[in-house]
Amino acid sequence: MRLLWELSRLGSMHDVAAELRTTTSSVSQGIAALAREVGTPLVEPDGRRVRLTPAGHRLAAHAVTILAAVDTARADLDSRAEPAGVVRVSGFATAIRRSLLPAMDELARLHPGVEVRVHEYEPLEAFDLLARDDIDLALTYDYNLASAPWAPEHEVTPLWEIEWGLGVPSRDRGREFADYADHDWIVNSRHTADEEVVRTLASLAGFVPRVVHRIDSLELLEDLIVAGRGVGLLPRRRPSRRDVRVLALAEPTPTLRACAVLRRGRSQWPPVRALMDLLVAG
Repeated sequence: MRLLWELSRLGSMHDVAAELRTTTSSVSQGIAALAREVGTPLVEPDGRRVRLTPAGHRLAAHAVTILAAVDTARADLDSRAEPAGVVRVSGFATAIRRSLLPAMDELARLHPGVEVRVHEYEPLEAFDLLARDDIDLALTYDYNLASAPWAPEHEVTPLWEIEWGLGVPSRDRGREFADYADHDWIVNSRHTADEEVVRTLASLAGFVPRVVHRIDSLELLEDLIVAGRGVGLLPRRRPSRRDVRVLALAEPTPTLRACAVLRRGRSQWPPVRALMDLLVAG
């Protein structure tokens, strides 16, 4: 396509060869190969020279746009280029607040050509989106007691950890996990890891939890705890309502592990790399 465009501009294969530092034979062979690919002659004899056919002129006009698009794509994919483009990020609410929003502010200052689009999803939902290329980066989590089902194509970068405890009404006098064996339990509605941790801890304490409610929002979970509708896991260092107490749990203490997940081979795209650098630094 570049050969055809140069021929339309310079008028002779000899001049094209000189411009591109190749041979006239290579130019002729390249244009002949393009003609076979499109299925129509692109040049015709004009004395001792050649000229473009009508089809050649039309394709040469398209070549301008096509070559510009190729140059743009190469610049976009160049690992040395200034980051620019749209990065689609899926994340759970805590990671969006704690990691992504501060990184977005810094990214806008350092690389204004990068736009981040945020989608709130739980890890299992995010894995599906990542597999379909509907997102570029997933902020997910698992627990030390419920490891995530990483796939071979996942590239996982740890971000931070936070210890979890048992959220109970402040008025309750219970001190240990087993003290709530006869209570109703609240687990996550959109991810299985939370329930897996609850059932593991309950098994170690010698009971089977009666899971009654499945809630995604931590704020709503606290409302149910205050209303006496059940107990459930909550982060220890997260500010909670004054009428909710978060018990520290004995070993094995459940610990949430936040991660950034990419598909392998995608981390060198400049916009993603720039965002990842900020997430890890944060």
